[in-house]
Amino acid sequence: MPSPQYDGESWLYVRDLFDKFTTANLLINSARDGKNLSFWELAMGLKACYNLSAPLAFFLSIGGFVLLRKVTNVSLHEIGRHGRIEHDASLVHRDTPKGQKYAPINVVDSLVNSLLIDSKTGDEEGEGAQAGDRRTLMDASDVARARVRREKDSPKLDGLHAEIARGEMAIILGVWETKAGKNIGVPVEWMREWIGHERLPMDWRPTHVQGLLDVVKRAKSIRAAMDAQRALEGKEKAL
Repeated sequence: MPSPQYDGESWLYVRDLFDKFTTANLLINSARDGKNLSFWELAMGLKACYNLSAPLAFFLSIGGFVLLRKVTNVSLHEIGRHGRIEHDASLVHRDTPKGQKYAPINVVDSLVNSLLIDSKTGDEEGEGAQAGDRRTLMDASDVARARVRREKDSPKLDGLHAEIARGEMAIILGVWETKAGKNIGVPVEWMREWIGHERLPMDWRPTHVQGLLDVVKRAKSIRAAMDAQRALEGKEKAL
């Protein structure tokens, strides 16, 4: 499927709309202040913002309604209800305190920094702390290190929410995939802007349609890398 073409002015307009309302990786239409949104509006918002395929956008939207146990329209703040779509062991948010209905919304700078450090291992050619954010790319193995680290420090995730946690990062790895020499991944500076400041990277433009099957494949890669990371840590601990 050919990628849609965006002129500078129209894309900046889309960016302005979606930067206003960012939560749980669902960016949606700001025309109604994030209230009383239908599954169609959620899907169209995701499709327009991230250039997702229609099957992936509707899978996320309808799946979100199911997890929220909603048959009528939703408001944006409902996505943050703990234990529905939202989960503990977030990469950049604190776990939900016991008894609280909604998750904390403030981004924790130390968690953002830890996430980015997980990408600056120097394992890939030309990367490492000295390379800077622009030249360092985050890939599935980097996400796996971060997820293992956070899940050790948080209440155990059930199978569904562990899959959601992997899936949300699998989407971004696909949407923003970039090549730098022999390396492939998401520029760390983009990840800092998106996950740390909750806005779209300023110099990103859609280049391809992100499909559902590709996300499933990437989520499996993250899971395999997490299993390998845990096995490695287990061996090191046994020494």
